[in-house]
Amino acid sequence: MDLIEVAKKSLGDILNAMGFAYDVDVTEEDGVVCLQIASEDARFLIGEDGDRLDDLQYLVNRMIQNVLPDAPRVKVDCDHYREKSEERLLGKARSLAERVLESGEEQKMPPLNAYHRRLVHNALKEIEGVVTVSEDGDDRYKRITIRRV
Repeated sequence: MDLIEVAKKSLGDILNAMGFAYDVDVTEEDGVVCLQIASEDARFLIGEDGDRLDDLQYLVNRMIQNVLPDAPRVKVDCDHYREKSEERLLGKARSLAERVLESGEEQKMPPLNAYHRRLVHNALKEIEGVVTVSEDGDDRYKRITIRRV
């Protein structure tokens, strides 16, 4: 079995056990496989601020690792929630970077997980005149500070 087959089966097993009606489309972008769920019950699958979607993604990836130990992580999204959320996050980050360039005062992002921090760092390295720094520590959620160079 390949990664996509295992991923779809794993997600299907979970959603079927929970009694959801759904369709799943698989996309691959920049080497990342994304399982995109379409369901009339999307709000229940997404949860508050995507917390249930995070849980689903975690479970699917654990199930994949049991079958394919060296498999890369798979992204699970529902009704393009993550896609829209990431666009909003990067829009906010760019807006804060512009504010830093105008005012010279550093700005802080809200606490973010490692994946979202990576997105912000990569997006803002394209903007000349600003630099991003993550705070030190072992916390799962950390703030990014945006400064003028």
